Amino acid sequence: MPQNDGTIKFQRKELKGSRLRCLMLTSQPKEQIADFLNGLIGPYATVLPKDKWMPRGFLRPEEAKLGKIPGFLSDEQRETIMGWWLKVRRNANIPNWDFVSVCHFRESNKRGLILVEAKAHEDELNVATDNCGAKNPNRKQIESVIKEANDALNRAVSGWALSPKGCYQLSNRFAWAWKVASLGMPVILVYLGFLNATDMKNGNRTILTSARQWHKCVLFRSNGIIPREVWNKTIRINNIPLVPLIRTADVNTSVLFQNSEILT
Repeated sequence: MPQNDGTIKFQRKELKGSRLRCLMLTSQPKEQIADFLNGLIGPYATVLPKDKWMPRGFLRPEEAKLGKIPGFLSDEQRETIMGWWLKVRRNANIPNWDFVSVCHFRESNKRGLILVEAKAHEDELNVATDNCGAKNPNRKQIESVIKEANDALNRAVSGWALSPKGCYQLSNRFAWAWKVASLGMPVILVYLGFLNATDMKNGNRTILTSARQWHKCVLFRSNGIIPREVWNKTIRINNIPLVPLIRTADVNTSVLFQNSEILT
């Protein structure tokens, strides 16, 4: 977090796991970051080195909140999505995304967004006890809009069961992706598993070691909530594409400061 004295301070938990890896990835030269993102989202869209993304490495580590940060959605879209999610905005929170980037859909050359939810071990994808912690009246508003998203997605593909109870983060990620698409902005929603994150090996945590393992984990833990057949496919929201992807990346944290451009 940026401080008034010009320094940046991180909590200990931010310097490991998926947070550390997202900061490392975005500390690279822009061309390498674009190449990484293109590897995640191909063949659906492309990212250019000039495109906007967040975070921007260790010196600009802020995560994106779509309703508050300009440059991803228009002012009108940001106002709409904030009013959709929250009844009372003061002191209220909205979802933080691990990684957000502008992209360009190949089928239409239309500007879109990549929304990334990143995990470093299986247990981070917790759908058993993950409940909405908002207080009323915002809790009732969130419950209502998650139901709205769930009903709309079921009209596109049957089998959705989004809920603020027990699978809240998974549900709010898909609800936000649906809402952005409903505003006319194509979306690629990436569930990104970081492989070999041994710094997160603690107790009974199951570290991810292969793309196959992460794919099976996402399918198993989202079973009964997200229709199995929508993963790695295109859903149409009023003819606007919403693409949920399961992807992996292996980031070597032992070379954290090897690249001389990491802090530029």
